[in-house]
Amino acid sequence: MDTLVFDSCDLDLTEDFLSRAYARMHIGSSTPVGNRARISRQATAGVSVDELDLEFDMSYAVTPLGRICLCAVYDGTIQDHSFGDVEDAFGPGDVVSFAPPDMPYSGRICRARYNITMLDPGLLTRVAATAPGYVPQPVRLTGHRPHSPAAARHLQAAIGYLRDHVLADPAVADQPLVASTAAQYLAAAVLNTFPNTALADPTGRDRGDAHPATVRRAVAYIEDRADQDIAVAEIAAAAHVTVRALQYAFRQHLGTTPLGYLRRVRLSHAHRELLDADPRGGTTVTEVAARWGFFHPGRFAALYRDAYGRPPRQTLLDVRMP
Repeated sequence: MDTLVFDSCDLDLTEDFLSRAYARMHIGSSTPVGNRARISRQATAGVSVDELDLEFDMSYAVTPLGRICLCAVYDGTIQDHSFGDVEDAFGPGDVVSFAPPDMPYSGRICRARYNITMLDPGLLTRVAATAPGYVPQPVRLTGHRPHSPAAARHLQAAIGYLRDHVLADPAVADQPLVASTAAQYLAAAVLNTFPNTALADPTGRDRGDAHPATVRRAVAYIEDRADQDIAVAEIAAAAHVTVRALQYAFRQHLGTTPLGYLRRVRLSHAHRELLDADPRGGTTVTEVAARWGFFHPGRFAALYRDAYGRPPRQTLLDVRMP
């Protein structure tokens, strides 16, 4: 996990830091004194979450980021924000997508405290159903405002959870499966929040492809790679079907989703590891759960209890006689 902390009243230093942390940009200030900028970053593979507090009015002109950039405003305002033919302003409670990854943008931040969350655009394609055909097409956001207040609140909660419960614990965030699971969780929240090009409903061809052989190929792929960073798009490609067909097949034949089945397989591996662990060796339930991609200890414990009838800690502490 990577962390950054910046605190300065020097505008030139702030511009240099922002250019290195985001993309090349020019900034300016109409505030005579007190140009203090405080910025902190927590980041893991594919995702970064930044908290920014600017105690002055700052103009900005930014080259394309190459990443999806989400902004949630706590206090203050962002004025004259523009990219392409879009111009907008944001205030407290707003959560927006700043600009498409390949477009420059500009505007003014007016004594604002806000959050910037960035993610790799490829994550959207890894978790989404795309246009017809077996080769996934890149998924794009088609609007910068959430489609509903409820969706905006859900995305803000997802960002807050990622920041406070995943990235806040480096021992958890550094686990590869936690990083990939958290990134996919955020990408799914983004797709549920903003208009986009992903397609969800299965076509007639998808239904025709949703046969038991599809499930067998997908199950084999999942079980062979449960310890690796995999997403629904890769599982669908291995089964030679679209994501929609894969999802439909799992619902029809297994009563779950591909990622639900992956979670079940990883839970089984965690169970086996807890059975084999020596509780006197310092192994903890949290580290075993994180190793298998479960970044919420309470959620892991509930899933484990449902599957095995007892808490994971009880399994770990059972000492088997020689």
